[in-house]
Amino acid sequence: MDIALTHRLSFKQAGLTVLVAFLLGTLLSVIQVGVDYASQDASINREVRALLDVSHNPAARIAYNIDTELARELVAGLLRSPAVIEAEIVDNTGTEMARAERPFGESRLRGVSDFLFGHLRIYEEPLYLDHAPGEVLGTLSLKIDTFVFGNDFLRRAGMTFLSGVVRSLLLSLILLVLFYILLTKPLVSLIESLSRQDPRSPSRPNLPCPRGHEHDEIGVLAQVTNQQLSRISVEMQQRREAEDRLTQYLSELESIVAARTAELKAANARLTQSNQDLERARQTALDMAQTRATFLASMSHEIRTPLNGLLGMLGLALDGPLSAEQHQQLSIAHDSGKVLVKLLNDVLDLSKFESGQFELENIPFDLGLLIEDTACLLSQHAAPGVELTCLISPQLPAQLSGDPTRVRQVVSNLLSNALKFTRLGRVDVRAEAVPGGVRISVRDTGIGIAADSLQRIFQPFTQADPAITRQYGGTGLGLALTRKLCEVMQGELQVSSRLGHGSEFTVTLPLQALTPAATLAPLKGRVIAQCAVGSGLAELLQTWLPRWQIDYRRLDIDDSLAGVELDALLSDCPECLLGLRQRMEKPVLLVTAYGSFLEPETTRQLAPLRQLARPLTRATLYQALQKALEVQAAPAPAVTTGHHQRYAAQVLLVEDNPVNQLVAKGMLQKLGCAVRVAGNGERALGILREEEFDLVLMDCNMPLMDGYEATRLIRNSGNWPDLPIIALTANVLPEERERCRAAGMDDYLAKPFHRDELVAILERWVNHTVGS
Repeated sequence: MDIALTHRLSFKQAGLTVLVAFLLGTLLSVIQVGVDYASQDASINREVRALLDVSHNPAARIAYNIDTELARELVAGLLRSPAVIEAEIVDNTGTEMARAERPFGESRLRGVSDFLFGHLRIYEEPLYLDHAPGEVLGTLSLKIDTFVFGNDFLRRAGMTFLSGVVRSLLLSLILLVLFYILLTKPLVSLIESLSRQDPRSPSRPNLPCPRGHEHDEIGVLAQVTNQQLSRISVEMQQRREAEDRLTQYLSELESIVAARTAELKAANARLTQSNQDLERARQTALDMAQTRATFLASMSHEIRTPLNGLLGMLGLALDGPLSAEQHQQLSIAHDSGKVLVKLLNDVLDLSKFESGQFELENIPFDLGLLIEDTACLLSQHAAPGVELTCLISPQLPAQLSGDPTRVRQVVSNLLSNALKFTRLGRVDVRAEAVPGGVRISVRDTGIGIAADSLQRIFQPFTQADPAITRQYGGTGLGLALTRKLCEVMQGELQVSSRLGHGSEFTVTLPLQALTPAATLAPLKGRVIAQCAVGSGLAELLQTWLPRWQIDYRRLDIDDSLAGVELDALLSDCPECLLGLRQRMEKPVLLVTAYGSFLEPETTRQLAPLRQLARPLTRATLYQALQKALEVQAAPAPAVTTGHHQRYAAQVLLVEDNPVNQLVAKGMLQKLGCAVRVAGNGERALGILREEEFDLVLMDCNMPLMDGYEATRLIRNSGNWPDLPIIALTANVLPEERERCRAAGMDDYLAKPFHRDELVAILERWVNHTVGS
């Protein structure tokens, strides 16, 4: 049998042995060369130093006698050393007495030598006489070409490596011959004998064992091979018998397969019928989903239209002259209507999530102002013993990019939930910037949530305990909708709570920062605050007053103000102010709960006094302190109040419902707008041809000509290219907004709308105002 040389065991064994020997020899050669390199490097310095020592005394006498002739002879003699390429003697004044040099030697190995020993070495020896070693007569300088030494080193290193390679080659040749004789040759003979064997032959001779290998591994291999060949012969006989039995089994299996095939055909027919039934059921489900979407759109319109009239009329009535009892009754009816609108919005939003029709805006907004506005609107729901506080981080960006409507909805749901279940203590709303977005947290000291109920509270129409529904009310939609809103905004909602100790809901949203945090003009003065150390007011003042450069100090409720210098006093304790005017005349800022006012007589006695309602916003606090300290500072940010600017605008209201006409017209007139009403699209086109308007409020669903067609005719005419047209519709599904935009409308106002939402539209599309 012919086996290639490189495939033979002798070659592989010899190669492996030589490789190990070569690596070991190379390592030893490298060590030897390294030792030689270190010795050579040291010998350079020794030889040059010996040369300097020999030349020192003659050079010193030459410098002492100032004998330039002998100096030239000395440097010429030094230059006879192969390594010296420049020699120079300089006297103690720096004057050159003698100098000799020659060029560097060239060689292909010079680069290697320069890398190892350096291209050039310079030695300087101060010259002095033995009896006056402290008096330097001059300097003997030598420049040494290291290649003279490096060349010798490289020759020795080359011989070292070359001898190692030669030894490895000789070793490999000797081992190759030995391994062939002792290993490869007997194995080849054994293989040839094995290849001539026929296991099927009944008379099979045993494999012969190579001579001299009866007791080593090769002999054992021959013995084991003979045993295996015997077993193979027995197994082949058994296999032939098994094949006969298998043939019989195959014939029986064919009949079984035929029967099973008939059963599978019947099963496939049943499966096909089942798939058809499933497809029909899927189509039915899609049709039902479409029907439900249509129903929700219709329900939204039919419910929102009377709600718009109801809330609008109640709002207009509340602005008129009423007795206290009438005002209270109408306020309760107005608040109940708003609760109904919120419940309707939650149901529709949940339906949008289920149908995959939910869409988000991406516009700039002020998160801190949004949170403060929301807290102010909800403060009326706070129990008398609850302190509601907005804690906005000074590092929170002034402008963020996102959907302010949905962020406001998240904050409103969490805050409403906290106020509902808290009867005593604190409710804090915090906002701060975090890497990649913002974090909003609502913490309360309410009833808390049991650990086994934390996940159940996020399921629609579910609360932590059925008893909570009976005691506090609610539908169980708020937290479920809030979690879905956070998820669709790529955010996260987390909750931590202890039963009886309160809860904390934390929302993290990836909102992009557009502008950094705003800064206000500093307020100079000394302000004292009388409040509890664990109150929300104390934390708010500690955060913002030092930032406005105010000299701020907090005192406990029972601390005396005697001897304390201050320019203004802040307090949330009306009882602490009794008798205060007999000791000081500084302005007092009193922070009270929503709707909590002092008696007129008490207010007069404590003047100058200003009451500030909770939650105390940054802008309200800044303006109050600015006025109290009488500082001419930069204008503060806008404060959410109960009045609005008046807009000198001509508005065309296109609306077919008489109640909605009265509501919208009343709101617009209270805001200073001149209003003209049209009952349908045709009438609106006629009025537009006769008069000029700054804004059109266009209802979408009207008889004769609806708002979509009227808007398309206005845009296609080209007569009013810059006229803003705002859609009025009770349908809040996403496709309705796209339909309005496709018709050419500029903005969108959903019924029922509040006066604040109408003001926002006027702010956006009407530029001229006539004051507050």
